Amino acid sequence: MHRYRLFTVCMVAALGSWGIPVFGADEAVLKPRVPIDQIEEARIWTNPFPATEENIEKGKRLFHGKAFCVTCHGKDGKGLLGGDIDPASLKGPLPRDFTDREWQAARTDGELFWIVKNGSKGTAMASFIPLVLTEEEAWQVLRYVRSFSQQ
Repeated sequence: MHRYRLFTVCMVAALGSWGIPVFGADEAVLKPRVPIDQIEEARIWTNPFPATEENIEKGKRLFHGKAFCVTCHGKDGKGLLGGDIDPASLKGPLPRDFTDREWQAARTDGELFWIVKNGSKGTAMASFIPLVLTEEEAWQVLRYVRSFSQQ
């Protein structure tokens, strides 16, 4: 068992030093991406749609279809961990892994909505409201995004 742990530590160190993403997360995964002067307001926004199977399913259809979230976050919501994305095609931090429960607990629905509405500076995440999604649709997508932490 000790050799296996040593091997794992060495591989993680080697991959990281070669610039290969290890575990698919950027270094500051818990750092908020909403500007500091707007974060308090964003944190009080709440999702008007209850977490029903119907709303989660609507969000899933949008995530995989019209909103094309699946392009960067993968069909399983794991970002690069899902294997659907070429890391070389990205600029800035990697797409969020929506299955990361620690990240899910750290971000409010309002913060996530703010990102969908305004994009995330320094990342590939663009603004989706109103050009791609309505506000209502964005909230439904977020219901689906939240469901990844329960899987």
